[in-house]
Amino acid sequence: MTNQIQSVRGRVMRHASRYMLLGLLIAGATWASTAMAATTTLKNISYDALPGGSVELHMDFGSGPVPQPKIFTTGNPPRIAVDFADTDNAAARHLDIGKGSTSGVSAVAAGGRTRVVIELMRESSYRTRVEGHSLVLTVNNGSTDQSVTTASTIDPTKALPSSSSGPAISNIDFRRGPNGEGRVLISFSGSGANAEMTRQGDKVLVTIDHANLPANLAQRLDTLDFATPVQSIVTRSGAGGGARVEIAVKGNVDTSAYQTADQYVVEVAPKKADAKDDKLAKLGKEPSYNGKRVTFNFQDIPVRSALQLIADISGLNLVASDSVGGSVTLRLVNVPWDQALDVILRAKSLDMRRNGNVVWVAPQAELAKYEQDLADAKLKALDTAELVTDYVPISYGKAADIAKLLTSGSMQGGGGGGGGANTQRGFLSPRGSVSFDERTNTLLLNDTPEKIKQLRDLIAVLDKPVQQVLIESRIVVATDDFTRELGAKFGISGKHYTQNNDGNHNLITVGGHDLGNGTAGGGLNVSLPASTPTGSFGLAILGANYAIDLELSAAQTEGRGEVISSPRVITANQQEAVIRQGQEIGYVTFQNSGSSAGTGTATVQFKDAVLELKVTPTITADNRVYLMINVKKDALAGYVDAPGSGKIPTIDTREINTSVLVDNGQTVVLGGIYEVNKANTISKVPGLGDIPGIGMLFRNTSRVNTKAELLIFVTPRILSDTLQ
Repeated sequence: MTNQIQSVRGRVMRHASRYMLLGLLIAGATWASTAMAATTTLKNISYDALPGGSVELHMDFGSGPVPQPKIFTTGNPPRIAVDFADTDNAAARHLDIGKGSTSGVSAVAAGGRTRVVIELMRESSYRTRVEGHSLVLTVNNGSTDQSVTTASTIDPTKALPSSSSGPAISNIDFRRGPNGEGRVLISFSGSGANAEMTRQGDKVLVTIDHANLPANLAQRLDTLDFATPVQSIVTRSGAGGGARVEIAVKGNVDTSAYQTADQYVVEVAPKKADAKDDKLAKLGKEPSYNGKRVTFNFQDIPVRSALQLIADISGLNLVASDSVGGSVTLRLVNVPWDQALDVILRAKSLDMRRNGNVVWVAPQAELAKYEQDLADAKLKALDTAELVTDYVPISYGKAADIAKLLTSGSMQGGGGGGGGANTQRGFLSPRGSVSFDERTNTLLLNDTPEKIKQLRDLIAVLDKPVQQVLIESRIVVATDDFTRELGAKFGISGKHYTQNNDGNHNLITVGGHDLGNGTAGGGLNVSLPASTPTGSFGLAILGANYAIDLELSAAQTEGRGEVISSPRVITANQQEAVIRQGQEIGYVTFQNSGSSAGTGTATVQFKDAVLELKVTPTITADNRVYLMINVKKDALAGYVDAPGSGKIPTIDTREINTSVLVDNGQTVVLGGIYEVNKANTISKVPGLGDIPGIGMLFRNTSRVNTKAELLIFVTPRILSDTLQ
């Protein structure tokens, strides 16, 4: 048994020794990788101001070699970013310059990488070179001189290549981003190309030095169908070699660019509107970001370090709660810093509260508890706050109406009503009350000082003069009368003498009357004259024993008339106005009358014959007027006989009742009635009146043509449109 125990103990010790050795090897490898990960240190950053506004930046690495940088630029805001991999930072975090187009330079280290950001006042070109243990970056003054070259990737052991020995441009492509941005992708056959982006009006210019452009790529690309700000891309060879790409853009855009070893990408995106423009319209949509663009590529970086990086870039004062911890892996390329912050917060279930230039970052639950405690404290302070009394005179409205609006059901009483214990407090605090005095039209408020101030602001919005509207109306009644009448009187009379056996003469008359003394008077056998002739023509033929009489009469009447009524009235918004003009026509009726008129009990009654305009205007939010309108025009037409009651008047009535939406000052025709009456009447002697030609002597012809037209015009005008 003892031997077995010793054997087991020996095996355990051997395994423990192996595990300890493995742990030591892992720890040593980790230490070695950590030591090798950061073998270079940026010692210092200095600058020299050159003639012409250029600035020469010196990035000194002490006695160590200059690491190969990766450089990219952004257009909004204009920046030049230089990344050094496996590099620590011992230089100052920020250096103010303020020379030429260079505002300052910042250096930040995180995750074994150091980034140097040159802050520009405007887009500027640059060039780089290596001097000993320093990287020298010269920033131009922002001029459009295209002779200055840029470098995105530098080999410290080699000089800048010439255009003849540089890489060739292998392809120029265009793509549309997910948010409507346009991306121009310039691909190279190798590394060593130097690209520079500048903005000139509605064009983005990319100048590429040390690169050869094949003849088949010197062309124009039409990109209108992609629905991006990029309209076209024109590529041509440069004057001194290299290539020049002109990107035509439309609208207000943001531009940015970045370069890898074998590709240069230009991104043109529509400029985002200010977040304050319309917060309501952005509910439910993705948030917009407009911070400085940054690039992060970190693995397992502490969250606090990532927040410190963002604080340095944004210039914000950032406070992290003690409960903020853990690490995060980031790979973000050319994104706004506020979007990067949002990504970090979401990944770690954090949230932030911003007050001016100070941002507080804490777990979501901690912030929610803090805000709930703050709300509870405000409610408790409100319950214990001192109540004060205030008096608010009302100028344009009624104090009773505004008190009702403020209390929403909690008001009590009439002329001196006040709030009670009702749970529905309206705009008041739980202990507040309101009353009003009808005599002075004053509100009496009793509430906390903070609530009194809020109520005063609300009352100032409600107590404003009401806009007024002038409504002008025109009522036109046009008539056109035409009457023509033709008539005739016609008669024949004759006499004849015969001799008797006794030698005396007998008188025989035809168609006339014997007037005595051997003569016969002329007679008129047909009498169909015009009723009211305006002219007549007579003809008589007398013979020894006969007489023919003819009289033609005619009448023609033409009449045109217009009756124009123009009522107008001023009223307040949403208040009905009525204007009337006319007469009351009286007539007498008899009750319990006998067979004859004028007996019994007499009663006087009246009928209205008036011109009336009744209207209710409503002013819309876009300064138009909605009218509910009633127009009436009555007139006396005549009288009719009522048996036993005398004469009763008859009224011609014209009325329209409608609603219409009208622009301010616009005239609208509400409606119209057009009447035409035609009548032809013939009175004739049967048989004789139908004889062609002479039949006109035996008939009376009358023709009546009457036209009447009613038009109603309305014009509303807002009189107090400057009052708000």
